[in-house]
Amino acid sequence: MTATPNPVHPNSFKSGPDETGHFGIYGGRFVAETLMPLVLAVEEAYKKAKADPKFQEELDYYLKHYIGRPSPLFYAQRLTEKFGGAKIYFKREDLNHTGAHKINHCMGQILLARRMGKKRIIAETGAGQHGVATATVAALFNMPCVVYMGEVDIERQKPNVFRMHLLGAEVRPVKSGSRSLKDSMNEALRDWVANVEDTFYILGTVGGPHPYPAMVRDFQSVIGRETRAQLLEGEGRLPDSLVACVGGGSNAMGLFHEFLNEPDVKMYAVEAAGHGVKSGQHAASFAGGKPGVLHGMRSYFLQNNDGQIQEAHSISAGLDYPGVGPEHAWLHDAGRVHYVAATDEEAVEAFQLCSKLEGIIPALEPSHALAYAAKLAPKLPKDHLMVLGLSGRGDKDIFTVAKKLGVEL
Repeated sequence: MTATPNPVHPNSFKSGPDETGHFGIYGGRFVAETLMPLVLAVEEAYKKAKADPKFQEELDYYLKHYIGRPSPLFYAQRLTEKFGGAKIYFKREDLNHTGAHKINHCMGQILLARRMGKKRIIAETGAGQHGVATATVAALFNMPCVVYMGEVDIERQKPNVFRMHLLGAEVRPVKSGSRSLKDSMNEALRDWVANVEDTFYILGTVGGPHPYPAMVRDFQSVIGRETRAQLLEGEGRLPDSLVACVGGGSNAMGLFHEFLNEPDVKMYAVEAAGHGVKSGQHAASFAGGKPGVLHGMRSYFLQNNDGQIQEAHSISAGLDYPGVGPEHAWLHDAGRVHYVAATDEEAVEAFQLCSKLEGIIPALEPSHALAYAAKLAPKLPKDHLMVLGLSGRGDKDIFTVAKKLGVEL
């Protein structure tokens, strides 16, 4: 069944969620009774933190002095010339401490955990970047940390697994299901229920039960706020388009949120088409999924006719998830954001092109965004300003890409 979008006024795109955690018909809090008190406690603590200027001051301090924000906005001149159309800028989240955007919401969440008096941190991870960022902030604040990671992802993301160990985290292999991100999230939720008193779950995307989708978006929205200020300074105007990859969708929401009420700014979110949407081996929740419920939220998921969640596939471990955050589902149905897709092959090609032309090795996740930009940019005029969310660096992916290219390391 296709969801019918609620009527949306153009000026209300930044207003969600409502008091029950819904973006239109998406989002909410579909959790077991045992989890409800934990989720409600996080919501209450986050409300208080948002209203406390000292919390924002503390977060701003660590964003600047520990993470290294603001991240640069870089004019990708050689790629611009190669594509022959739009002027392309990279929002360089790959230059953050730990090498991706994930550290933004991890810092916000661990500061919240400390306010709540929690003593232990848990997380799920796919590509390992969220796991590394969680382990990093846990080390900084001297808190024990357990990261759940699927066996498949452990194998293809060995550098990040070792980094987590170095940072003092325990990486627990997940052997159930597809042994990837979806199953890691299942295990983290089970742990949370079993350790209610002392544990805080640092969730890695704009998904899960309310308040996580909005809270993670809020912590990531620093990306868009900086982009606005930097482009106004450099070009004297707002971007014409934004392009970002989307799995769960935290980096995309971080870039988009600031501009949702700017009708002239077009937005493109690029899903992982894997071996092609028609192949059935992909992670494109909009192109190949439908509305359903998983991990405490209503959104779009890959599922069969009986509602059973199907396995996702992407060469990128960070996009290898069978669903998407609920705010993205709402923006999709409202038509505010264009959701498109790029295949494994296209992402690997873009990965190599960016490395050779710009001297920047991107992660496989934003390589999907680059692959779509390669199709879109040539069709646009030279005065069109495009900002691409370069959400992470590619050191973690060199083994995967080498294997794909038949190179022995």
